[in-house]
Amino acid sequence: MIANYGYRDGSGEYYVTIDTDLCIECEGRWCVEACPERLFEIARDDYDDEVATIVASARKLLKERCSGCKPAGGYGSLPCTTACEFGAISHSW
Repeated sequence: MIANYGYRDGSGEYYVTIDTDLCIECEGRWCVEACPERLFEIARDDYDDEVATIVASARKLLKERCSGCKPAGGYGSLPCTTACEFGAISHSW
């Protein structure tokens, strides 16, 4: 299942997408530790699998909260996507 967390406003679309079919394969949950903003958490999905999600209180603030990890923040690649060895995480912007 593809889970999209985020929002759309007048300036664009800001979604973190997690492919839960890939995410359930991960035992390390490295995305949780890799995110300097602590936006990821592990929760049970509708199928009772433990998968990464975005913290509910941050879902409408992703543009601001993720901006420090974008190239303008000095990163060459996003820590969360780099940490995810299964390629389950992507950003829409």
